[in-house]
Amino acid sequence: MRPTIQIYKNYTEEDFKVWEILFKRQMKVLKDYASADFLTALEVIDFRYDKIPDFKEVNKILKELTGWALYTVPNISVQKSFFEFLSQKKFTTTCWLRNMQQLDYLEEPDMFHDVFAHTPLLTNKTYCNFFKGIGDLALKNINNARYIELLGRIYWFTIEFGLIKEKSGLRIYGAGILSSIGETTFALSEKSKKINFNVETILNTNYRTDIIQEKYFVIASFEQLINSLPEIEKKLAIL
Repeated sequence: MRPTIQIYKNYTEEDFKVWEILFKRQMKVLKDYASADFLTALEVIDFRYDKIPDFKEVNKILKELTGWALYTVPNISVQKSFFEFLSQKKFTTTCWLRNMQQLDYLEEPDMFHDVFAHTPLLTNKTYCNFFKGIGDLALKNINNARYIELLGRIYWFTIEFGLIKEKSGLRIYGAGILSSIGETTFALSEKSKKINFNVETILNTNYRTDIIQEKYFVIASFEQLINSLPEIEKKLAIL
């Protein structure tokens, strides 16, 4: 049974080793592939290979910087709860780690995905405003299944699998890429298709959750995401 709260003393030696292996492995490539904002945020949030994040410490930092917090759940939250928490500036996260046999693939997200990949950018106010904006739109239309499905595409191709164009070139900010060694190297390779961020195109693009993505949408800045919220709301209103 998955834990519903983080009890730090319950982490095992294997848990710490898994965190260390995953952290070091990802950072070898992310130092050249991840967005500058994400790399800076990792330092701000004080994530290290030799210490599993303590949610109490993380929440103290987030509260001071953006007013956000981690909210522990045992498994993936149902849509309504997930969006309700987003609207309250709470990000639902697991507090358990995969085992040594699951280092390369896990069907459900563990805390390496939720915490390592998602949490650092919760120190970024612009990113957080977009994240909360998605939650607010969802709550207004939570009983409209088609609306939630299409809004999910926006979430998928930004928060989970988004790329950003920086002075140094294309970089990764999407958590689904940042937590996966295979997706990290593929996303910026010549094999993947990169498309400039466009709300209408994303709303008309299907995706699969069980494979490495074939295409990624590229933003110019997090401000572009914020500025897209009125267009997203307008286009979804005419369903």
